[in-house]
Amino acid sequence: QVQLVESGGGLVQPGGSLTLSCAASGSFFNINDMGWYRQAPGRERELVTTITSDGRTNHADSVKGRFTISRDNAKATVYLQMNSLKPEDTAVYYCNARIKIRAWMSHQDYWGKGTLVTVSS
Repeated sequence: QVQLVESGGGLVQPGGSLTLSCAASGSFFNINDMGWYRQAPGRERELVTTITSDGRTNHADSVKGRFTISRDNAKATVYLQMNSLKPEDTAVYYCNARIKIRAWMSHQDYWGKGTLVTVSS
């Protein structure tokens, strides 16, 4: 069974930095896009950033210039480097990956359970 496991969340002061990781485990054929989404209290889940298998990225305007996504295909892992964090970045961050379990199957969305990032002094 394929699982996405996030790590790296926590409490950080405004202006600080934090790095999130998400590793895919289990048996699968390949991974297409990977990305990070977040959900703040009382708000809907929103896109933060995505990265294709060949490294092309897409970022929400609110995080451009502050957040960087990267991936290690050999480790089936995606990272989110977050700099210049603001209180409004406080949210549960979810990892997403489009994974093909077997060669003849289509890609499907998988989600991690989420990791809480709190930006507060």
